[in-house]
Amino acid sequence: MRIKVLVNAGGGSVRGRDLRAEIAAVFAAHGVAADVEQLGGDALAAAARAALAEGYEAVVAGGGDGTVSAVAGVLAGGEVPLGVLPLGTLNHFARDLGLPADWRQAAAQLARGQVRRIDVAEVNGRVFINNSSVGLYADMVSERDRERRRRGWRKGPAMLLACLRILRRFGLRRLTVRAAGRRERVKTPLVFIGNNDYETSLPRPGRRVALDRGHLCLCVTRHGSRLSLLRLALRAAFGRLREERDFEMRAVETAEIHARAPLLRVSLDGEVAMLRTPLRYRIRPGALRVLAADPPPA
Repeated sequence: MRIKVLVNAGGGSVRGRDLRAEIAAVFAAHGVAADVEQLGGDALAAAARAALAEGYEAVVAGGGDGTVSAVAGVLAGGEVPLGVLPLGTLNHFARDLGLPADWRQAAAQLARGQVRRIDVAEVNGRVFINNSSVGLYADMVSERDRERRRRGWRKGPAMLLACLRILRRFGLRRLTVRAAGRRERVKTPLVFIGNNDYETSLPRPGRRVALDRGHLCLCVTRHGSRLSLLRLALRAAFGRLREERDFEMRAVETAEIHARAPLLRVSLDGEVAMLRTPLRYRIRPGALRVLAADPPPA
């Protein structure tokens, strides 16, 4: 198999290191010819398009969820499969695919060439692999990125400071949500849209059991104060979110979010964009071919 590996030079496990030779050697040891390129995050999509034009049998994204999302946006709807090397900070998508946290072990599994189809989601034509949100979290990510540019911090400390600042100026959004035949006006700090269902109870809160069930996970919270939002966070941490009265989760195939503002700040797989309203979400069942992890033991 001849593959292209695109490594985000700014990935959480990459920064300051040149991994090209090591990655190529690991794949070669498993009989795969890997052409490895290490580049900035802004160049990933263009590099993925070039890899398609050059006829590689697979394109592997080395980095975190933002890296994977950028490459998946190019590959979705086509026949060339996506591989993932978990070289980011949190690597949620790689985890939900069932890949090992160690990138060398993940490469060994990718080299076996097993392929399966999974869903992707999109908003206003932009693909995301994990989730998107409007409100509190998008504001926190925007503030985090501002602090990283300003101070040169890593994501963790910058996000902690961002959380404190955004909660201090806590605000609500007035939105209209349309989904599954319902139209609802809400006053909310957060609307969350996931690619397939997210677990809300122990032992796997925040994880996805499947990536191929063909629906979005639409979550709306109606908390009106910092205290009630803290209660929500605590229930989520202890896997008891389903007991929360002011939190609703639904499986839908499409959703629209309307606002008075012409633009809304939206998070997409840990990155932030300003998108024109209304926000139109949809699921694309089976749109992405991926190099799969080994199945769990019976």
